[in-house]
Amino acid sequence: MSLSGALSSAISALGAQSQALAMVSDNLANSSTTGYKTTMGMFDDLVTNAMGSTQYSSGGVTVYGRANITQQGLLAATTNSTDMAIQGQGFFIVESALNGGQVSYTRNGAFTVDSSGYLTDKGSYLMGWRTDAQGNVVNGGNLEAVNTNVATVSGSATTKATISANLPADAAVGATFTTSIPVYDSLGASNTVEVTWTKTGSNAWSAAFANPTSSANSATPTGTSSGTVAITFNSDGSLATTMPNPPTFSISGWTDGATNSTIALDLGTASSTDGLTQFSSGQTTPAISVSSITSDGLAFGKLSSVSVGANGLVNATYSNGQTIAIYKVPVATFSSPDELQAQSNGLYESTARSGNAIIQASGTGGAGTVYGSELESSTTNTNQEFSTMLTAQQAYSASAQVITAVNKMYDTLMSAVSR
Repeated sequence: MSLSGALSSAISALGAQSQALAMVSDNLANSSTTGYKTTMGMFDDLVTNAMGSTQYSSGGVTVYGRANITQQGLLAATTNSTDMAIQGQGFFIVESALNGGQVSYTRNGAFTVDSSGYLTDKGSYLMGWRTDAQGNVVNGGNLEAVNTNVATVSGSATTKATISANLPADAAVGATFTTSIPVYDSLGASNTVEVTWTKTGSNAWSAAFANPTSSANSATPTGTSSGTVAITFNSDGSLATTMPNPPTFSISGWTDGATNSTIALDLGTASSTDGLTQFSSGQTTPAISVSSITSDGLAFGKLSSVSVGANGLVNATYSNGQTIAIYKVPVATFSSPDELQAQSNGLYESTARSGNAIIQASGTGGAGTVYGSELESSTTNTNQEFSTMLTAQQAYSASAQVITAVNKMYDTLMSAVSR
């Protein structure tokens, strides 16, 4: 019985060391795989119940793989703007199909934009939260496949114009001067509104607004302006009062069908010299002196690039120079992440032992931080794997020698019995 026990134990060792070597082989094969987590062979002894004080009954050995899923890999910078990596705990959430696909989790952030505008990796769709242009989550925080085509064009209407200029105090009553304000309508069309400044009395002026004209054709109005602003100054050249609420003018009937515009004027305050002032020009022919006239709003622009920014914000950049947030990439954490079930292509699925996914924003509630244009390297340590491989090889060879020895002992036994 002892010979058969020794043989059984040695055979179990061969099987266990073979599996351990297979784990080493996988680890080495994936030493360059993005987000790969190594598997370590863990050995347990097998003990039978037939042991006694005068007889030993061998049991053997078994092995199982322990996944080191929580081990952090080094982050390496890349030139792909849609690559991303997690520093800390958690996983990206992906689905196998746009509607009703299998939900999986991954540390491999090598996502690219497919022909339909979705961020994918080997057929898996990255899931995220839709945001407004400032990065605030909208749509109730429901997850959806990240689709860069949600905002292929941009353009925004002018809502505020800031004017910094000096109106000549030495101008005669009734004198007029003109400046212009750049204005965008809600469709992103570029226009210009001429402002006529008229001195209406001592320390008193008015501003009237001409109909807007296209930047490409100044001869034809593109809408109808309305509103006149009355302005008064103190004797020291500063504004007498802050303009009410502030002052505004309106543009209606845009010829391209854009929404009517209301534009607020920031003319400064009585204590500020950055807005309107009234000082002597010191010129024979008084003239208005403009420091700056700026307005918000943006021209029409086409989507030119997509990138992942701080904390997993997916940003869209347009040909007009505008960059806005369109999605936020969340991070899924688990109470026991090492109990996730590994799948091909660096994917994991939740199990009863791993617990359900807890979906959180990047860098909050224990979730790792998402970084753009970086990828997580494999956690394979080739030096350590070679050491483990040599140990498995030696143990396998030793167990094979036990089988050889048992075979010879058995032959000796049979030879003795046959005599």
